[in-house]
Amino acid sequence: MSIWEKNRRILQQHYPGFLEEITLKDNDDFTHDDIKIEITPAGQPTLCVKGISVHSQRDPLREGQRLADSVCTENGAIVILGFGLGYAALAAAALGRPIIVVEKHKNLLLKAFELLDFSDFLSKNRVMFVIGGSGEGITNALAIADNLCGKKKSSVIRNKALAGLDEQWYKLAEKRIHTWTMKDEINDATRKRFEKRWTRNLSRNLSSFRDLPGVSHLTGLASGDNPLPVFLAAAGPSLDKTKPLLRDIHERCIVVAVDTSLRFFVQNGISPDFAVVVDPQFINSRHLDRCVNESTGLQTVLVAEPAVYPSVLNLPFKNKFLCGSMLPLGSFMEKEVDIKGTLGAGGSVATTAWDFSRLLGSRQIWIAGLDLAFPGFKTHFRGARFETLANSLSGRFNPVEKWVVRALRDGVPFRTPSGAGGLVLTDKRLSLYASWFENQFRQHTLVQNLSFFRDGMAISGLEAADIEKFLALPKRREEIDCRIKAVLTKTENDFNEPEKKQKRAEQYEKAILMA
Repeated sequence: MSIWEKNRRILQQHYPGFLEEITLKDNDDFTHDDIKIEITPAGQPTLCVKGISVHSQRDPLREGQRLADSVCTENGAIVILGFGLGYAALAAAALGRPIIVVEKHKNLLLKAFELLDFSDFLSKNRVMFVIGGSGEGITNALAIADNLCGKKKSSVIRNKALAGLDEQWYKLAEKRIHTWTMKDEINDATRKRFEKRWTRNLSRNLSSFRDLPGVSHLTGLASGDNPLPVFLAAAGPSLDKTKPLLRDIHERCIVVAVDTSLRFFVQNGISPDFAVVVDPQFINSRHLDRCVNESTGLQTVLVAEPAVYPSVLNLPFKNKFLCGSMLPLGSFMEKEVDIKGTLGAGGSVATTAWDFSRLLGSRQIWIAGLDLAFPGFKTHFRGARFETLANSLSGRFNPVEKWVVRALRDGVPFRTPSGAGGLVLTDKRLSLYASWFENQFRQHTLVQNLSFFRDGMAISGLEAADIEKFLALPKRREEIDCRIKAVLTKTENDFNEPEKKQKRAEQYEKAILMA
């Protein structure tokens, strides 16, 4: 049996669909003439691409072992940037950690499978492949590796020759890896910074675990034979462009706003169906100032994380729902009193709002304001609280321009590809959110994500929306209102059924004594 046949059989058994992907004939930057195989004095094949040696011409096995030894002190996954003939990957597999192969050219991978026996490597190790495209699959592979390794820091082995031949592609791959690695550092820093505030808020909101239903009651609200579309409004600058479309959007979609974009709807005379609030800070609760009155509260349903600033839960929303808590105290109260239902958290309220939109069961999420960048050096939509606060506090020695520059500067800004083409300014924090979205879009392929305007960062999986096609959608506001009303009525009857209410009250009292 040939080496290729052995590798092919293992690929078919352990990596369904992957063999078809890499053997599919299409154009590749490297032609047959660009790829040369040479034999070393020790009899091992080595690779030259466009005249550049990819491995040692004397001892590629020893070189691969040296590269593997350089990452032997870490505990996370091993990312191979540039597979070549796989010598570094084969040596790294002996460390017993997940391997993520990132290679732009599938014909190089095929050449490796023709020349070297990878049957043990493929069958006895957890190997993930990210081949070609824009490399967006890296975040998904790193997320899987986190689950396997307990979120240990990943190591990177770079093939300098291949990275040099495709410098921009591999630089983008490294940026994705760095952004993903950075998320734990940012999350730890955020936890340290706000842990006391979260705990303080939770202690004041404990009765909400007893009194408010969870988002699990809203699961599938938009689903069915003809699922309802959802419109998600983040608070980026491009949200301003949707103003002429708001009435049409409201007629056709379930409307989900984040706390920072609620003001935009109020200013334009529209009440969203849901408002999502997750930030624990007092200053964040001020985004809702003068946005919620008896009329708005009657039409808009609040979805909140249990550790939000307490004043948020006292606003006159008629219907309020909690999502699951990320803190030990909150998790304990849920377990003892009432499970609320988990929503994804990627560091931004927009990430939670998107996961809530997905939970509703929609197959189409139309999105605006998810710029994750500063198009035109703007930070938010016009009239956002950030802007009005800066205007009200500006003076001769502290002009509004200083506030804007500080906001643009403090997040470590850099330029990145824009969805509309060209480059746009973003920062490390926003790029982390983009990685979260790309990972989620890749996992939930049944949900189509469509962006009305592409002024912000290019996010893989976020498609450009065709406004004409959107306006061709049927008007379904009456159906939307009926579905929401039916779910709210059912939740009220079920959640506040006397026996259940009494049982929750007893469980709550026991939990308070145990907490």
